[in-house]
Amino acid sequence: MDIQRLLTSLSTRILLQFGVVIVAAIVLVAVNFDFIYPFYAENQLTSTGIVINSAILALFLLGIGNIVYHLLRYRREEAAIAAFINNVEALRSDYIEGLRADSIIARRHGTMRTIQKSNGEINHSALAAMLNADESTRFGLIRFINNILILTGVFGTIVSLSIALLGASDLIDSADASLGGMGLVIHGMSTALSTTITAIVSYTIFGYFYTRLGDVQTHCLGGVEHLTSVYLLPHYVKSSDDIVHKMTDLIKSVVLAADKLNQTQQIYHDAAITLQQTIAAEQEQASRFELELEGIKQILREGFRLPAERHDDKL
Repeated sequence: MDIQRLLTSLSTRILLQFGVVIVAAIVLVAVNFDFIYPFYAENQLTSTGIVINSAILALFLLGIGNIVYHLLRYRREEAAIAAFINNVEALRSDYIEGLRADSIIARRHGTMRTIQKSNGEINHSALAAMLNADESTRFGLIRFINNILILTGVFGTIVSLSIALLGASDLIDSADASLGGMGLVIHGMSTALSTTITAIVSYTIFGYFYTRLGDVQTHCLGGVEHLTSVYLLPHYVKSSDDIVHKMTDLIKSVVLAADKLNQTQQIYHDAAITLQQTIAAEQEQASRFELELEGIKQILREGFRLPAERHDDKL
């Protein structure tokens, strides 16, 4: 998974698709209102069709509302991932600077830091499994609605066919074949058709966005695991190879320091030899100066016919 894919906001694209579907549905209903309204609301002998269709729409809207909520939540998570990448590329010391504290990547960072402080072992597979399990529990209501939405259409069909059978029974039992029984049969068949259509359309739209929500979840969690593998694990987990590399660097540093020390010792040794030679030369020059001074004194004594210097005078 490359960085550019991580920076792509898949949830935003799905939300745009959802908006397009909503607008298209409103336009279709407005255009075909003269057909839809009589089919669903007018000339209904019972309220069965209205009740069942309303229940289907209520389940559909409840599920869609949850999908939109989670899409918006994953949109915030994708923004947090993008901010994390920007912090890394900006070479900031704190990777989660400016991120929401309750974002997934910030909580993953905090978990790994806590484990490291307690000298525990960081198991990436366990962290990924726990995150995936935690996110899966958030879709319980959506999965339930997805599973029963199509069944509501079947339920409406069964109830409507039962009403039609009651109308047929009235026709059979009635000697004069009243129109009431026939109307009940037609009403039952119409209600069965309307509930089936409502359930199928709702299930199709709901199933598509439920699938796309799963794609957004996979994209987001995959991004978190990618950042964990590439940036967080090298920062918090030290493998045996890292230790070997550090030991190698340490040995190289020790060898380099020893070489520097040997060079320093050699410099000091050369300086000591030079100092000794200088001292010896100074001593030799002082000895020659002393001899020359004694020679001058001897010449002066002989020139001025002075008595020889006694040993007591020297003392």
